[in-house]
Amino acid sequence: MAELLDPEAVTTALRELDGWSGDPAALTRTVQLPTFADAIAVVDRVAVVAESMDHHPDIDIRWRTLTFRCSTHSAGGVTGRDTELARRIDEIVSNQGEPRGLEDEG
Repeated sequence: MAELLDPEAVTTALRELDGWSGDPAALTRTVQLPTFADAIAVVDRVAVVAESMDHHPDIDIRWRTLTFRCSTHSAGGVTGRDTELARRIDEIVSNQGEPRGLEDEG
């Protein structure tokens, strides 16, 4: 089983993850893509990565807004697998259109 990260390690990881927030329970990021089709394309790409890692985020889809939540349920919180998945999600999002964080909504 993956080892839980302590609060300090989670804080350190969050400094290196663009747009993510969270605590030792879970890492969360919400992005808005230009179109619904772009959002679904991101979900499709994340699904392929998640399957290859055998580690799956919770994903909430609201039109073109996606919220990702990474937590290792079997360990009861955030592990290194979650920070790696978050990095991979960042790569996917940054390569798809011009995503905006919700803070850009005005």
